[in-house]
Amino acid sequence: MAGKGTPATALLAKREVAHEVHAYDHDPRAESFGLEAAEALGQPPERVFKTLVAEVDGKLVVGVVPVTGQLDLKALAAAVGGKKAKMAEVAAAERATGYVAGGISPLGQKKRLPVVIDSSATGFDTIYCSAGRRGLEIELAAADLVRLLDAVLADIAG
Repeated sequence: MAGKGTPATALLAKREVAHEVHAYDHDPRAESFGLEAAEALGQPPERVFKTLVAEVDGKLVVGVVPVTGQLDLKALAAAVGGKKAKMAEVAAAERATGYVAGGISPLGQKKRLPVVIDSSATGFDTIYCSAGRRGLEIELAAADLVRLLDAVLADIAG
């Protein structure tokens, strides 16, 4: 895999946040990129998180949930003080984050969007999330992810 650097890994390096980058051979036929990552890395899927972009009251918001769960849109809206939420259009998510769907990282996005991380993340010493490319994951402490993103912790996984 040529050039492992992404805006997410660059941000972590710049901020001197302890992390590890894990690469694996991504299969474009995989039905779930998140479950594929967990299996390829030999990690329990509840420790691997996916980044989803939703629209809350017309504004884009990022939800980070375990790959085994779904994003509870009602809970996400409540976590950011909103009323109504729906999944964002893929093109809007890609435009705002600068990443391709299936490889959206919560870190290093083009536009700084509000982020809500499922509170289950705090149950692990480290968690995995996308490094900004399919087949590339970052392992870091959940507390560091929350701090870097100024994220809200809430029960948003359904």
